[in-house]
Amino acid sequence: MHIAVIGSGYVGLPTACGLASFGNDVVCIDNNPEKLKVLQSGTIPLYEDGLQELYEKIKSNLTFTGDMSVIKDAELIILAVGTPMSDDGSANLEYIYQATQDIKPYLKSGTIVATKSTVPIGTNDEIERIINRTDVTVVSMPEFLREGYALQDFFNPDRIIIGTDNVDAYNKIKALYSPHIPAEKIIRTNRHSAELIKYASNAFLATKIHFINEISDLCEQIDADVADVAAGMGLDSRIGRKFLNAGIGYGGSCFPKDTNALEYMAKQHGVNLGLVSSTIKGNHDRRFNIANRINKYISEIGSDARVAVLGLAFKNGTDDIRYSPAIDIIKNICHTPIYVYDPRAMANSKKELKENVIFTETFADCIKDADIIVILTEWPDFKELENVEFNKKTLILDYRNILEESKMRKKANVEYKRIGQKL
Repeated sequence: MHIAVIGSGYVGLPTACGLASFGNDVVCIDNNPEKLKVLQSGTIPLYEDGLQELYEKIKSNLTFTGDMSVIKDAELIILAVGTPMSDDGSANLEYIYQATQDIKPYLKSGTIVATKSTVPIGTNDEIERIINRTDVTVVSMPEFLREGYALQDFFNPDRIIIGTDNVDAYNKIKALYSPHIPAEKIIRTNRHSAELIKYASNAFLATKIHFINEISDLCEQIDADVADVAAGMGLDSRIGRKFLNAGIGYGGSCFPKDTNALEYMAKQHGVNLGLVSSTIKGNHDRRFNIANRINKYISEIGSDARVAVLGLAFKNGTDDIRYSPAIDIIKNICHTPIYVYDPRAMANSKKELKENVIFTETFADCIKDADIIVILTEWPDFKELENVEFNKKTLILDYRNILEESKMRKKANVEYKRIGQKL
């Protein structure tokens, strides 16, 4: 199949590479000249595990361009542009509507336009109105790619949602995936249901994260252990263990944006989503509460304390710092300087953190002579702390609970604190 993907970000690139690996002829279109230059040189300009390696294998099936006219032969056009959060919490649809206007002159009869961007209910109706052609089908096909695991999710999805009333369009998209994805995972709905599935899914997962963080706070007051509580809860098949990891709150390009957009949409329709609203507020407050904890520990040591922070990305497996709780926490630590390190997100973070921060070259440089080490992102690299010998008294604040507690408790000169245990 001839496929065009509009947008080459964290959704567009994994999608384009994945579809090309199925043997399709894929063109990825982006309007950023600098990004295009990098892509056309053969380099993937963002970090996603395995993506560069996959591109090397399938690059004969994938091209990059800024010329929109190349879509004239495409049978399927996938919209994968950003829908960032506006100041009022709503989704900014400027880019998706502009992309629709851009493709309109080049659409051929029978083309399917599938929206992978996360968009509010009714957006695809507006896309259809903009295109204004009965021989072009607009489909809602939301993405469910986790950053850091995008290729894993592309090739082993929990579900493929195809929102359309057009049976022919559904069958064509199903045929694209069915040789590689079990048929029972390919689900057809109407467009509005497809649009809502993405928002409802992300809001539910965000609520799970907020819930276990609240339980974690309770554990700290009653001498319980949130890790044990989460394990016990997770064995209930109705609940499940995923997204019950206590920490510093959710971030990234999806959960903050999508929970706010869902709340905004509901208000527009006169519906109160109290649970979602509580999740949004609680997650916002979480990062500042964590910063206050760190400030308290620093004040107890003194103004000459050497503070090391491990982790800047909003989670491991990505270089993305959008709405990263780690970035907000660092900005609210009342100390100078703060030594920081992240395996992938250093370059992006330098655009955000300009004051009271020293970016170190290595993990070892960051923790050298530290009085306090704070873990804010769950990179496996940071488990190396289990093997480090400390020559001076060091407080380790493991706010992702990634270190093996039994090892850390035995270490000389180490005071080890986890999330969700008695303070």
